[in-house]
Amino acid sequence: MSGPTENAATPGDGRSGDDARRSAIVIGGGIAGLAASALLAREGHDVTLLERGSELGGRAGSWERDGYRFDTGPSWYLMPEVFDHFYRLLGSTAEEQLDLVRLDPGYRVFFEGESEPIDVAGDRDRNLELFESVEPGAGAKLARYLESAKDTYEMATSRFLYTSFAALGPVFDARVVARTPRLLRLLTESLARLVARTVDDPRLRQILGYPAVFLGSSPYSTPSMYHLMSHLDMTDGVLYPRRGFTRVIESIATLAEREGVRIVRGADVRGILVENGAATGVRYVAADAEHTMHADLVVSGADLHHTETQLLPEEHRTYPEKYWTSAVPGPSAVLLYLGVRGELPQLEHHTLLFARDWERNFGDIFGPNPRIPEPPSIYVCKPSGIDPTVAPEGSENVFVLVPVPADPSIGRGDEDGDGDPRVEAIADRVIRQIADWAGIPDLADRIEVRRTFGPRDFVDRYNAWRGTALGPAHTLRQSAFFRAGNKSRKVENLFYVGGSTIPGIGLPMCLISAELVVKRLRNDVSAGPLPEPL
Repeated sequence: MSGPTENAATPGDGRSGDDARRSAIVIGGGIAGLAASALLAREGHDVTLLERGSELGGRAGSWERDGYRFDTGPSWYLMPEVFDHFYRLLGSTAEEQLDLVRLDPGYRVFFEGESEPIDVAGDRDRNLELFESVEPGAGAKLARYLESAKDTYEMATSRFLYTSFAALGPVFDARVVARTPRLLRLLTESLARLVARTVDDPRLRQILGYPAVFLGSSPYSTPSMYHLMSHLDMTDGVLYPRRGFTRVIESIATLAEREGVRIVRGADVRGILVENGAATGVRYVAADAEHTMHADLVVSGADLHHTETQLLPEEHRTYPEKYWTSAVPGPSAVLLYLGVRGELPQLEHHTLLFARDWERNFGDIFGPNPRIPEPPSIYVCKPSGIDPTVAPEGSENVFVLVPVPADPSIGRGDEDGDGDPRVEAIADRVIRQIADWAGIPDLADRIEVRRTFGPRDFVDRYNAWRGTALGPAHTLRQSAFFRAGNKSRKVENLFYVGGSTIPGIGLPMCLISAELVVKRLRNDVSAGPLPEPL
């Protein structure tokens, strides 16, 4: 199998149409690879996407059994304007593609040793009232915190998220330079310290510090710049796409194919071809046979560590193994997919369970002597409360994420308790924890579908570096312009997309990373998003 090689245009001429048409191979059918393929095809390139598995979506996949359908990974729909901008680049809108529902409350939090949970509302004013009711004076402090979070978010989206950092002049313009002292503090002060200066109640501190987990990091090492995340959930609110994130993946795949992308499933890329210092194609295995496909551009949506250390010869690696020895991985996870008979009103769509010893919890995961936290702080998603398509009538779909160290030796999961002993033991303890903390004493007896997924599965399924569930953590040294870039410095016409590279972790960031490839090819060093439509 081969693709055409047309060299009528240079990567940076920014043109579309037949005179600029070049062939491109995209490795990986996760959201970043799908998004990159759609945008490249929209630009006029001849695009083939190679996906190792039989289904698209990567971590944002799905699994079905006995009438239950589970999203296998991402479950928070935040930064809706990023999704809408992406769809508009392709001549559509989020409203056309998705049926979005606003969650209220946005999420519920149970605290170890506390009898009552706290519900975080779907709007700013009620959250100010909530904080004031827990800690007198905290409402006004939260108002200032959220104002700062909004300002920082707007600065990030206008200056930092949509840039490749290929040129720093457009990023650090006069407005940013004028705010240098504040920016330096946001980069060098930890999120935990900023939160501690804002509120005193431990529960409120945990609510404000938790967004670090979305970034694959700890509030004790995440720069306080990321307090911007609180603007997303406490002011903008949390949305949910009916039919789950499977629908998001389906919509992007459909748009990609509409733009002319050829999607090849069951194609396991084993190497990137390099000739005269430029990527010229890939080697892949399909149907037990090895194939070579040539192209003018290669975009890898695979894990960056895997791409660099397994798909490229050593002399062509921008990020060789020595780079990764000093990098900080985000956490891995033990995931549970539970089908439960009967309703679970004790749980909201998003429910969090926070251990009392917060700092020790993160130290167990990220510290020098990592271990499984006991008890862990965990996340539970129950989409069946508003989406009847994900569970049989009268039953509940429950997804559980348990952050654990990035250590593949913890093991693999499986169905019906047949995973590795450590993974299944963690699952049993967590089921008991949810039952105790949320007041569901018969939870274990009502489970009729059970599947687990462990750190080793992240390696086997996604080639994930050290089994991390998310990618490199957003520490200072791994954020913004310090994060791995999206273009090889050793190989021309080789680009990267996904959570391992800029701008970082999360589905919105993956969509932006795809757009950054287009900006690279256009030699566009501007700081903001591309005009709509593409």
